[in-house]
Amino acid sequence: MPVEYKDYYKLLGVPKDAKPQDIKKAYRRLARQHHPDLNKGADAERRFKEVNEANEVLSDPEKRARYDQLGPNWERFAHGRGAPGGAGGFQWVFTGQPGEARGDFSDFFRMVFGDVGGLGGMGEDPRRRSPNGRTRSRSFAGEDLETEVDVSLAEANRGAERSIEVRREDGKAKRLDVKIPAGVRDGQRIRLAGQGGPGSAGGASGDLYLRVRVRPHPFFRREGDDIHADLPVALHEAILGAEVTVPTLKGRVALRIPPETQNGRVIRLAGQGVPRPGGGHGDMYVTVKVVLPQKLSEEEREAVQKLAARRANEDVRSHLL
Repeated sequence: MPVEYKDYYKLLGVPKDAKPQDIKKAYRRLARQHHPDLNKGADAERRFKEVNEANEVLSDPEKRARYDQLGPNWERFAHGRGAPGGAGGFQWVFTGQPGEARGDFSDFFRMVFGDVGGLGGMGEDPRRRSPNGRTRSRSFAGEDLETEVDVSLAEANRGAERSIEVRREDGKAKRLDVKIPAGVRDGQRIRLAGQGGPGSAGGASGDLYLRVRVRPHPFFRREGDDIHADLPVALHEAILGAEVTVPTLKGRVALRIPPETQNGRVIRLAGQGVPRPGGGHGDMYVTVKVVLPQKLSEEEREAVQKLAARRANEDVRSHLL
């Protein structure tokens, strides 16, 4: 009986350029779906073994490279009609007969990667046998889960607590009280070890990842660990100078506007940003936005006209020529 080629990528439902984390995720999902502890019948057991075999190859860089190099024409090299990659080729050490049950791996696997004796423990492990001689089901870790949590910019600055409900594939739900660390960034993932999907047959539970979404603020803009904001300043305050109150993430602070401050000037408030991972805080940068007065009185208009007359020979656009 000819040995059937195994398309491991198709068995896991992933493309040939799948990343290791995608292969791991697909394996966990399918292994849980077809695990003998959760499903009865020969078909589920067969699919479970196929999934394990596919993962055995695709999760190992060396085995995956060898499998990809051979491709569907693997049998051509098995019979000595050339070897991919130049001289030397591969050593075929399959000693069983086609169709013979040897552990959890197919004849195709053994033709490509060697007999159970040369797999370095990849075949059936005697330690997996129970006292009555039956092979115990292979354990595997639970699936990693991910959920999203919203926080305000102020909460991201000082830290926050959330009570979240996690729904798992086995139909159960649990509520967790979690802490959002101070200084958390938008899009950052927080790992809660062992709080994901349950393992099977003694396998460890997966992890839970919280993806943080920081809501936009109407006044502050965050860039890294720094905070930016636009500050409206009256014309007379910009000309004569003034002391104004500025809101920060820590509360209101006094800010001195120097005389003759130009529109667009940036003033730094040290340490008024968000907490840095290594300690300390970022800074806050305030951009001055001079607001021109409206509905001038006759007296105010005359004062501006006198100023214009005195400054008539001043060309403020000379640097543009």
